[in-house]
Amino acid sequence: MKARVRWVGNLTFIGSADSGHYIIIDHAENKEEQMGSSPTELLLQAMLSCTASDIVNILRKMREPMEGLEVRAEGFRSKDYPQLFKEINIEYIVKGKVNPDSLAKAISLSQEKYCHISIALKRSGTDVRVTSRIEDA
Repeated sequence: MKARVRWVGNLTFIGSADSGHYIIIDHAENKEEQMGSSPTELLLQAMLSCTASDIVNILRKMREPMEGLEVRAEGFRSKDYPQLFKEINIEYIVKGKVNPDSLAKAISLSQEKYCHISIALKRSGTDVRVTSRIEDA
């Protein structure tokens, strides 16, 4: 896998990877001037999309009637540099008549076996906490 970023001014970069898609990355101090997600925001979003795709795939294989999924997170970083994540709270919100035990198993498999981003963050010392709920569609 290859990736690159190109500086386009201030603290703004255009990133791309093997897929050929582009993304704006911006680490501006002033949020009103920020043109894209910061690198740290992207890390959190990458973790969520990684685990969310696991959940979709696993619940599909279990033939669970999932009709929607939203995964939210709140991360807390240390004040001292390199300002690593100390804690990340993840909430899975599933819509449909999904069996709670199936959802719990899917989350466990994602967090412990498949989502390499969550696992890497945990190995770096981040406390990842998980909650979930099922809503009727």
